[in-house]
Amino acid sequence: MYKTVIFDLDGTLLDTLEDLMNSVNYALASFGLPERSYGEIRDRVGHGIRNLVDRSVPDGTDAALTDRVFGCFKEHYQLHCTDKTAPYPGVNDLMIKLKNEGIRIGIISNKADPAVRELVPVYFDGLVDIARGELPGVPKKPAPDGVLRMMDEFGAKPEETVYVGDSDVDLATAVNSGIDHVIVTWGFRDREFLIGRGARVLADTADEVYAIVTA
Repeated sequence: MYKTVIFDLDGTLLDTLEDLMNSVNYALASFGLPERSYGEIRDRVGHGIRNLVDRSVPDGTDAALTDRVFGCFKEHYQLHCTDKTAPYPGVNDLMIKLKNEGIRIGIISNKADPAVRELVPVYFDGLVDIARGELPGVPKKPAPDGVLRMMDEFGAKPEETVYVGDSDVDLATAVNSGIDHVIVTWGFRDREFLIGRGARVLADTADEVYAIVTA
């Protein structure tokens, strides 16, 4: 059984896609730019919110305008990040059961840290020991810096730690951190894509995550 589980947030614990899409499209429309579809936003998430906005503005958009769109997105999302967002089926029970097993629970996300700090207490109050988003000076996933720092805070050994995510970014994060992975199939990437990127331990339900983590 693993003693420490570090989760991704968007696409793994929380379905945040509609709120992200609405905030991106609000920002784009505010500057007369074409909006993006649900599928386009789904394909663009996972590498941080700046990357999401950079890939959502039309090709050739100048940097100054992109900066303004990004600022607008951040303001709107901070106010509306819980409008449609909800945990995936079984996730709350998963977190409670892991907590009852005495397993340490962390979250490392490429989402902006203020949004992580807003969302986690709303949906997982008292269930997460440490939760962090993107911080200045700390390289984003798939760089291992955030995960390794959290493991050090937990006093967690690599062989007793697992990273649970939904994307190729999360898989690479686990590999770069020298720890095991569980990749869920209900998030923002398809099973075939994940297998093609090297995912070997996949879970289709929250109960399967629990079974793998506590085996």
